[in-house]
Amino acid sequence: MSPRRPAVNEAMRARSQARIMQATVELVDERGFAGTTLGDIAERAGLARGLVSYYFPGKRYLLQSSTHRLMHLTLSAALAELAEDDDPDLWLATAIDTVLGLALARSTLMRTHLALILAPDSGGFIQDAEQQRFGALLQGVLRRRGATDPVAEHAVLRSALMGACMGLLLPGAETSPALIRGDIFVRYGLDQALGPGAAPGSELFEK
Repeated sequence: MSPRRPAVNEAMRARSQARIMQATVELVDERGFAGTTLGDIAERAGLARGLVSYYFPGKRYLLQSSTHRLMHLTLSAALAELAEDDDPDLWLATAIDTVLGLALARSTLMRTHLALILAPDSGGFIQDAEQQRFGALLQGVLRRRGATDPVAEHAVLRSALMGACMGLLLPGAETSPALIRGDIFVRYGLDQALGPGAAPGSELFEK
């Protein structure tokens, strides 16, 4: 039997990594970080336990990378619904609403993600390939609005979104989603009627 071509091996590797990351976000959202083991993740993914450690250098890195992937895929799907000639403000409103909506929909996962980033012994913010893909989407949105330095403006937007998510998710002191959304929309000069969060019934719209 001839050996598999490199492209086939790479495709298999990518599929295995995707299954591991999908299992990670599901389990952490269900059980929390402490209640999820690498063995649990391997079982949910249907892969050998050793593959998880082979592809990812630790549970914290795996969780951050998996969350970045979820954010990237969710935002990519939301932006794909827009037309190329849609108002650039609509693109930014959709990006903001998508991130805030994900925080509300996956609150345990997103709380865990933020806590790991802020923990002094966690290694800080991991700028892995998944995070870079997510960042590239946001930079593209900012370019549509005429950003002269999309990299720097992305850093500011990222900080604003992280702060907004913390406001939504702070246990025992959660801020109204409508107030959080309203504040960030004002900062960027966006019409409150733009974006999926403006739809009646949305958690981001209701006071």
